[in-house]
Amino acid sequence: MVGRSRVARGMVGRSRAARGRAGQNRPGWSGAAQVSAGQNRPILSRAARQNRLGLLLLAPSLTGVLLFYKIPFIDVARRSFCDAMGRRFAGLANFRQLADDQAFRLALTNTVRYELVCLPLLLALSLLLALLVWKLGGAHGFCGTAVLPLALPSASMVLVWQIFLCRQGVLDQLLGSVTAQPWERDWVHGPWAFGVLVAAYLWKNTGYDMLLWLSGLRAVPEQLYEAARIDGAGALDRFRYITVPCLKGTARLVLMLSLINSFQVFREAFLLAGSYPDESIYLLWHLFGHWSAAMDVQKMCTAAFLLAAAGAAVQWCCLWGGEKVRGRIEM
Repeated sequence: MVGRSRVARGMVGRSRAARGRAGQNRPGWSGAAQVSAGQNRPILSRAARQNRLGLLLLAPSLTGVLLFYKIPFIDVARRSFCDAMGRRFAGLANFRQLADDQAFRLALTNTVRYELVCLPLLLALSLLLALLVWKLGGAHGFCGTAVLPLALPSASMVLVWQIFLCRQGVLDQLLGSVTAQPWERDWVHGPWAFGVLVAAYLWKNTGYDMLLWLSGLRAVPEQLYEAARIDGAGALDRFRYITVPCLKGTARLVLMLSLINSFQVFREAFLLAGSYPDESIYLLWHLFGHWSAAMDVQKMCTAAFLLAAAGAAVQWCCLWGGEKVRGRIEM
């Protein structure tokens, strides 16, 4: 029995060798044909494996963004061109109806005025503070204090603001003691309401933007300032020809983040003045709240689409301007 098994194994080995020699005689044969099926799989590089791992880790977040942001926004864009039921195409009828809405025109005008006033003031004030801190060598304690308003809860800080700004509040008592006359002015529900809202926005976001400007200032090479001093350039010339061109990229970042933060001021406006504030601070966020309470989905979708388009246009202008500035610097 043992001899027969050995003879059988020998015959199997000779048949395998014959098949191998026959395969060598076929055209296009190479030694790689002897590699097993498991070894024929392509070997991924380390970068490819890291990319696959990164995509795998990002998959839950990307899925959430797609389900809860992208797909709903596509539906919002579709409904802005449809009727109230979202079934029939209505063209630009929704946009004409929105343009005839007096409340929308008032809220849009106040929002645009608010952005045009707040953003330049915030950029200029935060840049001035960043330059002062930079000249002082850092002032880390001041930096921590400056960003404190951004970390505090909005509800608690609005309560403090109301104590100061309400009728016969702390501010009225201070002014009364200084002028020796009674002050009973409601600073939140009067002609000063817009200034109060602008001050609240500046107070909350100036420190954060100052840190962004400081990061840009620290990235400017010191050799450029030394060469300018040797050439006899003054402080204003160094700021104009060195600091400003080197801060163009930081300026775009600060502008975009400040624009995004300005749309989050609704919490302060709502907590300060309620759902129906003074006409000077009746913003788009108040209007959206009223539309949401009335379940006016058609107007909400149309206005949201317009705001998204305007935001995309502003972002594209910033990116396009940055590319133009970068091209001029490289030239």
